[in-house]
Amino acid sequence: MVKAAAFDCDVLVIGGGIIGLSTAYALTRAAPGTSVVVLEKEPGPARHQTGRNSGVIHSGIYYRPGSLKARFAVRGAAETVKFCAEYGIPHEVTGKLIVATGREELPRLHALAQRGRENGIPVSELGPAQMAECEPEVAGVAALRVGTTGVCDFGAVAGQLAEVSAASGAEIRYGEEVRSVDPRPWGVAVGTSSGPVVRARALVNCAGLHCDRVAELAGERPGVRIVPFRGEYYELARPELVRGLVYPVPDPAFPFLGVHLTRGVGGGVHVGPNAVPALAREGYDWSTVRPGELAAVLAWPGSWRIARRHWRYGAGELHRSLSKRAFTAAVRRLLPAVAEEDLRPAPAGVRAQAVLRDGTLVDDFMIKESARAVHVLNAPSPAATASLPIGREVARRALARLGRT
Repeated sequence: MVKAAAFDCDVLVIGGGIIGLSTAYALTRAAPGTSVVVLEKEPGPARHQTGRNSGVIHSGIYYRPGSLKARFAVRGAAETVKFCAEYGIPHEVTGKLIVATGREELPRLHALAQRGRENGIPVSELGPAQMAECEPEVAGVAALRVGTTGVCDFGAVAGQLAEVSAASGAEIRYGEEVRSVDPRPWGVAVGTSSGPVVRARALVNCAGLHCDRVAELAGERPGVRIVPFRGEYYELARPELVRGLVYPVPDPAFPFLGVHLTRGVGGGVHVGPNAVPALAREGYDWSTVRPGELAAVLAWPGSWRIARRHWRYGAGELHRSLSKRAFTAAVRRLLPAVAEEDLRPAPAGVRAQAVLRDGTLVDDFMIKESARAVHVLNAPSPAATASLPIGREVARRALARLGRT
């Protein structure tokens, strides 16, 4: 047995995105005196999914009642607004419209309204005249207005979580890439890029785009593979065309919400994202290719099953990625006044989507445990919105590994 003095920390968190930092924050509050170290391979927090999204505080309307996504998004939306207000982080509760552009979408729109009510979310159903009062330039036959949706700077939220956690005793180490994870009877020994081994009683894996690889390093068989999907954005050159947030009616067969319009905290309007396969886990453009990572995705049976099941949808997304004209045409279904020259390229993001062997896209948040570890294996959108409740849940499970429930 390793003596207490030989441990570097009680809980070692891998990943300095918003989920890892929220977990550290929750640990320092739930169990003061618990020593926490966070390892992040980048030089600062929130460099990937957290810092490369549309900044929407999601209401929780889309998610299956009773699921972790539904419960944590609804709770997390309110907590995110409160956290931003407490620390002076730019945010705004704008509400949003979910717009049916054709009558064939009305049944799905009505089903979405019912789901929202089941999740405890106030929803208003609007006709064309009421829609025009909210968004004069948006076209559609009907819409839902969801008042609890907002926007914020999630990168700033993550930075504040890091700052508050550090002030409470957590140690945040940037530029530390995990190279090995050695499970031991007493905990874990983690090798890092800087050389030293970090010994901890319990491990928390919040590695996002690399979470399945970290789980495998730890000797787990996670049963999923992260398949990265790139979301490409444009910025609207005429932001006055959009007052708030405008979404299409989503396709329930696919986990992406479709191209939407988002007025951010700075007043600019982002348009997107689409969803195309990325050629690397951090593949933010078509020129970024990592053959080893791509081969791992192609070797996963679920990847081919996704392709066979959703090839029509995927072909459309690929076309919109390669053709600005096609992307503009998709946007014009919601916003007819937009022209191709109104769309200026903006930074892309990559979604870490867990896929089962049979090709099923994991729909809910996925958290798995072993004797000395907690692995967050699927936490795409709305994970930023839900980060505070997710962090508490992961912290609770980590403390249970220490016998400190």
